[in-house]
Amino acid sequence: MEREDRVETLSEAECLRLLSTVPVGRVVYTEHALPAVLPVSFEVLDGRLVLALRRDCGTARGLDGTVVAFQADLLDPVTRTGWSVLVHGRADVLRGAEQVERVRRSGLRPWVGGSSPVFVSLVPELVSGRRLFPAGRGASGWTALRP
Repeated sequence: MEREDRVETLSEAECLRLLSTVPVGRVVYTEHALPAVLPVSFEVLDGRLVLALRRDCGTARGLDGTVVAFQADLLDPVTRTGWSVLVHGRADVLRGAEQVERVRRSGLRPWVGGSSPVFVSLVPELVSGRRLFPAGRGASGWTALRP
């Protein structure tokens, strides 16, 4: 039986820090009254998540003005260690020329093609995360997958 001390609940600040260490996450939204999940490139900018989507995919329109979930992680299947972060918040397409240009300068691009991306801002309202440690070792004895 696995020990309960294998799981650490992360602070919001630690969750946002960990999110900034990976380039791809999954946005969860509603499409045609059904749950949909899409892997997307993203960055943490000024405490919010900015997602990069292909202009022709139509997903940005579906996200605009809605509450979505976003999840990213870094997990090691061999050691069963790593972390996972879940963010809930309102998504809005970035329309201001100054905002869009700032994100373009950051180098953020859609995970799959697209020469003229659409950027969607997600303001975190609920942020939660967990870190998983190797069996028998709590937070004090763990260093793997810790960026």
